[in-house]
Amino acid sequence: MAPTTLAGRPGHNRGRTYPPEVLTPEEVERLVGAASARSSTGIRARALILTPQRGGLRIGEALALHPKDVDLDWGTIRILRGKGDKARTIGIDPGAAAAIGRWLDRRAHLGIGRRRPLFCTLAGTALYPQQVRTTLTRLAARAGIDKRVHPHGLRHAHAAHLNRAGVPITTIVRQLGHANLADTSRYLQSLGQDEHLARVQTINWHSP
Repeated sequence: MAPTTLAGRPGHNRGRTYPPEVLTPEEVERLVGAASARSSTGIRARALILTPQRGGLRIGEALALHPKDVDLDWGTIRILRGKGDKARTIGIDPGAAAAIGRWLDRRAHLGIGRRRPLFCTLAGTALYPQQVRTTLTRLAARAGIDKRVHPHGLRHAHAAHLNRAGVPITTIVRQLGHANLADTSRYLQSLGQDEHLARVQTINWHSP
């Protein structure tokens, strides 16, 4: 029987799984560029994109952050309660730190106190994952990105980029907050399909 929604109608995507469609760095740049650099919601969206894409956070981890958890000078984010209730500290690059800094400045201008969640509404109330998904879908359409763009896909992009850059798997484990190397290895394998196909397609096969 097909899953149903609260209204009694079949859920459109509920219960389905899709293969990862990893965003390229160029696509992430277009996604960020689709968000306004001037409006409060656009500045927040840019920070919300770059935090999981450059830091590897799960959406629940990002939305649970508070300003005190971010050290922009050192380029670190402290996740107090990750999966399995485990804490970890991850690194972010200067670009992500700058985007978060601009959002913190805008928050202060709006009168949002530092006890409010880092990523909150313009009234200072909590954001929910579905609100982030809706924002990403809208920005992806504006940027002309055909891939499915969703919060966990930004985490996929982070892992894939680190792997392609030759970052040691032990570092990727710490960034993602996985329990062990095996989990991260399986995770990276699931993200490597496009790259695997590209390698095979570029082989110079000599005709018989």
